[in-house]
Amino acid sequence: MSDRRQAGHTVPGPDTRVWPRLLAPYRDPSTARSLLEIAVTVLPLVGLWTLVWLAVHLGHGWLGLLLAIPAAGFLVRLFLIQHDCGHGAFFGHRLANDWVGRIAGVVTLTPYGLWRRAHALHHASTGNLDRRGFGDIDTLTVEEYRARSFWGRLRYRLYRHPLVMFGIGPAYLFFLQHRLPVGQMRAGWRPWASVMTTNLAIGLAASGLIWLIGLKAFLAVHLPIMLFAASIGVWLFYVQHQFERTSWDRDGDWSHDAAALHGSSHYDLPGVLRWLTANIGMHHIHHLGSRIPFYRLPLALRDHPELRDVGRLTLAQSLRCVPLVLWDERCRRLVSFKDIER
Repeated sequence: MSDRRQAGHTVPGPDTRVWPRLLAPYRDPSTARSLLEIAVTVLPLVGLWTLVWLAVHLGHGWLGLLLAIPAAGFLVRLFLIQHDCGHGAFFGHRLANDWVGRIAGVVTLTPYGLWRRAHALHHASTGNLDRRGFGDIDTLTVEEYRARSFWGRLRYRLYRHPLVMFGIGPAYLFFLQHRLPVGQMRAGWRPWASVMTTNLAIGLAASGLIWLIGLKAFLAVHLPIMLFAASIGVWLFYVQHQFERTSWDRDGDWSHDAAALHGSSHYDLPGVLRWLTANIGMHHIHHLGSRIPFYRLPLALRDHPELRDVGRLTLAQSLRCVPLVLWDERCRRLVSFKDIER
């Protein structure tokens, strides 16, 4: 395995292979704390959803739209609880993780079983140039992009355009792609069962709400919340791995632990946003220890301060990640289209 690293990637302390063992003591979840986290996420979400409906019902659509933003934040937080359940990190018992994850998946429009499998593949292959395409953002190398035809380059440019990546793309992912597991036939019946049972539960829940408040009100309330949440979720996932000094390697040079530490960012958000996003910004620690419940990630970071500056991005700095769309294998960094056209 190659030890090539950018200067900004140097981490004092143990070799990357030692980090999973050092972080193992933080893995044990607390049932009481997990139940509290569910309560402080679901109750405000229900309350804000109701306030959005009330604003719309009284003819204050602009107020409903404003209230939809914090409601979307709590919906993202619920998705991240589902995310921890998928890793078996939120409860000590697998059945508790799976059933909470499935129920949350109905609210977040995400088939839990299908997503859990894809996300496990993402963790197993992140940063590996020869194993791209599993639950990640499509990323070409400079050479691959240049080798494409005019139409191939145009398709990639459209795919990586911010309006598509953070607007159309999230809507397509949650409203269409998650509703039909096209391309999953080889995986057997389980992906289809996950998607179809989730669709059935979504249909029943939506039908009940439509019966209570009407179709127009339901769409006016839930559609903005879901669209905001989808875009926020995709943005978070994007920033977690698409930053300039991330790490990608070919199979022969790739190491799971090195890719986890150096290929995942520390998105150092302000306190309120860090809480709403369930500490997922501490993504390098999460990839080193995916069984650590999100509420114990800050403790791991506090006890190992040498991890604080690894891949660190502030909110302002993260905006500069948007133009970075191609991996330059020679310079070992993400670059923009303008960089290769100079």
